[in-house]
Parts: sequence; C-alpha cells; structure tokens
Amino acid sequence: MSDDDRSPEEEFQELLRGLLGEGGTLGPEQLERLSGMGVDPAMLQQVMRHLQGAFAGGGEGGIDWGATRTQALHLANKDGHGISSGDRQDFSQAFALATLWLSEATAISDLTTAPRALTRGAWVEATLPVWQEMAEPVATSIADALTAALESQAPEEMQGMIAGAGRLMRTVGGSLFAAQLGAVIGKLSLEVVSGGDVGIPLMPDGEAAILPQNFADFGRDLEIDDDQLALSLAARELAHARLFRHARWLRLHVISQVTDFARGIHVDTDALEELASRFDPSEPEELRRALESGVLLPQRSEAQTAALTRLEHLLATIEGWVDVVAADATNRLPSAGRISEAVRRRRAVGGPAEQAMASLVGLELRPRRLREAAAMWRAITDAVGRDARDSLWDYPDLMPTPDDVDDPTGIIARLQARARGEAPERDEMDDALEALLASAADDARSETGTTTDADDAGSSGGHEPTDDGPAGPRPV
Repeated sequence: MSDDDRSPEEEFQELLRGLLGEGGTLGPEQLERLSGMGVDPAMLQQVMRHLQGAFAGGGEGGIDWGATRTQALHLANKDGHGISSGDRQDFSQAFALATLWLSEATAISDLTTAPRALTRGAWVEATLPVWQEMAEPVATSIADALTAALESQAPEEMQGMIAGAGRLMRTVGGSLFAAQLGAVIGKLSLEVVSGGDVGIPLMPDGEAAILPQNFADFGRDLEIDDDQLALSLAARELAHARLFRHARWLRLHVISQVTDFARGIHVDTDALEELASRFDPSEPEELRRALESGVLLPQRSEAQTAALTRLEHLLATIEGWVDVVAADATNRLPSAGRISEAVRRRRAVGGPAEQAMASLVGLELRPRRLREAAAMWRAITDAVGRDARDSLWDYPDLMPTPDDVDDPTGIIARLQARARGEAPERDEMDDALEALLASAADDARSETGTTTDADDAGSSGGHEPTDDGPAGPRPV
C-alpha cells in the first residue's frame, strides 16, 4: 500500500507509534505530515512526552491501575519510616491480650491468621485490590465520557484522526483518574490507624492490622495512656476482622453494594463538554482539579440515594456491633469510654482523605446511624446475651433491618421466640416466597402436563372412581 492509500486513522496511528516509541521524537517527514493535518507538532510531542509512561502501562480498557499503585506508594512511603522492633512487640502484646478479652465478649471464633503491625506502604499493597474493584466503574465512566466529549468538540476535518486515536483519548481520562485515585489512597494511608478503620473490608479475609506510624497521631490530643489506647484499638480491629471471617457472605455483600452504587454513577456530560472545549492535554491540571472537586459527578439519582441508604445501614450495623463488642471486651480499661467516644466522633467526621474519596468516587463511607445501631446491639445483648446476638450474623436474612434500629423490641422478641423453639411469625417475605414457589410449581406442571392430587380432585369433583377402585379418601 502506498502512502497515498492510507486512511487518516492509519496515518495518525503511525505517528503515534513514532511518538510512543523510544525517545518519542518525530522526523522531518513526520513533522511535515503533521503540519499538513493541521496539528501543531511541538504541542503533540509535548503531550506525548508528558503521558508516554502512562500510555505504555495502560491496562485493559486504557485504565492504568499501575499508576494508582505508584502514586499511592509514593505518598505512603515518602517519610521513609518503618516499624521499630519495640513497636512490633508492643502491638503484638496488645493483640494477644485483646484476643483473650474479646473471646469473653463474643461467641465468634478467633482468627487463624496472626494480627500484625503494618507500614503505610504495606497497607496500600494489601488494600489496593478492593479500592480498584470499587473505583473501576467510575473510572470507566469518566474515561468513556471524556472520549465522547472530545470527539464531539473536534472539528469535522479532525474526526477521522480523533476516531483513530479513540483509545489514546480514553487512556488520558483513565490514567488521570487512576493517578488521582492513587493520590487519595496514599493520603488515606497517612490517616488510617487499622485495617478496618474505613469501615469496609479492605484487608484480605481474616487479617487484622494496626499502623503504628499513624497510631501516635490518633492519640496525640486524647491524653490517654498508649497501652490502653493500643488495647482498645486492637480489640476493635480484631472484632471487625473476626466478624468478616465468620460471616463469609458479609464481605461480598458490602463490596457488591459499593460497586452497585458506583456503576450507577454517570458523568455530567455538560460539565465535561464545557471542560473538553478548553482542555489542553499537555496541561492536565484542570481535569485533575475537576476530578478532585467532584464537579464531573452529577447529583445522585433516586436509585443511587436508595442504594446509599442501604449501604449506610449495613455499615452502621457492622460498626455498631463492633462498638458494643469492643466496649465489652475492654471494660476493664479506665479510659475505655473516652476511647470509644473518640473513635465514634472520628468516624462521624472523617478525615481529609476520606472526604477526597467522596468527591472522587461520589461515595461517602461514614455510617450516619452508628450510635443508633450501637444502642440496638446493646439492647439485644442485654435481653438475650452474646450467643443469640451473634447468631444474627449466621445468615443474611437474620440481619437487623432499619426498623429494628429504630425499635429493637421486634428483633428481641423474634430471638426470644426462637430460643423457646417457637416458629417465627409469617411476614411479607414468607408470603412472597410461598407465592413464588407456587407459581414455579404451576409452570412446571404446565410444561410436563402433569397434575397434582388437588388438581385431580378438583376436576373429578372428588367422587368418581379411578382405575384402582372406587373413590375414597386420598392419603396425605
């Protein structure tokens, strides 16, 4: 094929290969061809040099999650501090004693993996897969919307070149989002004190951890003895990890609700098109600021608001249980009440990095009804004891509802009836399930042409004889 037979897309792709290759430079002939296409060669070379590393590492769909890891670790490890042997020993002892105390406060069994002290960088490495899973729907939405907006802003004579560079444009948005997510995770690593500090199951299943580098910052203004603080935080972290290890369904339940919420996010196309009209890829700071501020994410839909309400209830239910169990485990500590209150206030307000996550992904991870949920769990504990209380985590359909948080008497009555061996009262779910099973049975009979005894009796009036003899009472 001669040069004249090549399409604009093929010409542009060849130029990109030259730019993205080693050195990222153009020869005289390529410069002349770029000028003929109406593209500023100097500007394009600057763009390519600025984004070359991100393009080379772009993963499936053009989103470079490696950039997330690099940026997060850069911030997490910037002070270069590790964990001293003294800190490791102190937290090992705190975890050991907290394990013994916790076993008195809950019927949920101990972890099989030893808890540990983590550096900020190690926390990033351990939690990054969950962050990526939660953020991927948003990253994809932003990347796709950026591509569409840039295409709509391009003049007619440039449409062929833009189409040929569609993956490149998508990578710009995906890479910028991935880098911004890495910055948020890196900042979070400077704030979180434990693996379960954010409320969602970020750590691998059955693992508990404390970050000594952030422990001192947490207790600096509390004027509480470090030993008491370490024991209290260790008990909370172990309770959180035990719960997710025991209720195997719970981890998937939380993550799926988060990702369902994220998949409902749609970029504000008007705001993005306005931004794209003046977007200079060689100066991506404006897009980065837009991502940080959340201006590209429109107000939540009704479906998203409902999903967020369900998620907030679930997180409040989890943390309320952790709050009560940890309080019972550490009631020997003189400052236990003050520590619990400090933790609750910290979770209610959230740190700067958590607020940045809300702007970036559109999701707030602060349970708004933590105190009410904790009061419910306390009432249940006082009424039926720890074993019956903890049995509610055995199956998803046993979980407390928002109505139970408002008024625990109903769930307490159900637990007391179950302890007496009484069948639970029928509810709307039972009626719906029975109707569904009956409908499925009718469909099966229709397909096979079979009938039930009741059908036979109805069609015969219950009096006509059968081949086996005269009609009579049918066995049940």
